[in-house]
Amino acid sequence: MSFFTKLRDRLTRSSSKIGAGLDDIVAEGTTDAQPEAASVPQPMQPPVQPIPTPVQQPAAPPTERPGMIGRLFGRSTADEPRRELDDAMLEELEDMLVQADMGVETALRVTANIAEGRLGRRVSSTELKELLATEIARIMTPVAKPLPLYPKRPQVVLVVGVNGSGKTTTIGKLASQFKAAGKNVVVAAGDTFRAAAVEQLQVWGQRAGVPVMTAPEGSDPASLAFDAMTRAEAEGADLLMIDTAGRLQNRQDLMEELAKIVRVIRKKDPSAPHNTLLVLDATTGQNALSQVETFQKLADVSGLVMTKLDGTARGGVLVALADRFGLPIHAIGVGEQIDDLDAFDARDFARALVGLPD
Repeated sequence: MSFFTKLRDRLTRSSSKIGAGLDDIVAEGTTDAQPEAASVPQPMQPPVQPIPTPVQQPAAPPTERPGMIGRLFGRSTADEPRRELDDAMLEELEDMLVQADMGVETALRVTANIAEGRLGRRVSSTELKELLATEIARIMTPVAKPLPLYPKRPQVVLVVGVNGSGKTTTIGKLASQFKAAGKNVVVAAGDTFRAAAVEQLQVWGQRAGVPVMTAPEGSDPASLAFDAMTRAEAEGADLLMIDTAGRLQNRQDLMEELAKIVRVIRKKDPSAPHNTLLVLDATTGQNALSQVETFQKLADVSGLVMTKLDGTARGGVLVALADRFGLPIHAIGVGEQIDDLDAFDARDFARALVGLPD
């Protein structure tokens, strides 16, 4: 199964909501009751004449059956109900996009671009979905970038995020994929406050065949990060991925501890960390925006990974993030399996989000 198929099938809560919303917007403008014709007095009719017997006409040729494409894909967009693209329709579209967590500013920009040169035109639901997918892809194409790999060894990748965002599983999946690509990977279990997080990372390490460095529970995570860099250098590792404890962006003490990890890493290598990945949980909706702002200040976030897109009806937040911050989106996740995390593709995401096929 391709990743697009998984994305489309598992993004149903978002795609169904947006797709159904677009269907309703178009249908609303085509179901208005027509005004009844006014009663007009009719002139008197002449007497009815006898009807002559009709001449037998040859039978009409049978109606041509639809071709294979028509049978496979149903009616064409020409047969679909249509609605005039006017101010009222655009306002409904804006409201729907805001409800899908696309944000007010992004929703206004998207609808304005859709309206440009098209006001007064009658559009079908499928055409509206295509237009919306095109605008979403236009916003997201510049940020759809894989995690960059540098000749620097070890390349230090710091992974941050709030509690429950999916950092540990994301690290395990990325480490496994890099290992499969021939990279020498070392992982550091920097969440020294939760034994369960360390154990989970060790399980992923065993699956991927990569070493996982740990420290006693409650020990200084910055010290572990420093030791992990020393080991990665000695072993000639290509990548060092450092997990960190989940942090709430409103807990200043925890955020200062993250800043300490960055300072200690830079004592070992002033250019490190070479990547700082912020893992975001799609189910948090607009709260993801404030998380990006906070983590950018303390950890100089270089890229995003969005998880749990299969569990939310608010996948539009990824569009808002791209539009507002322009940070690279390296990968998205739609499940717990190793192949449920993949590189972000703007076109695939846009079409899946609005419920269109590949």
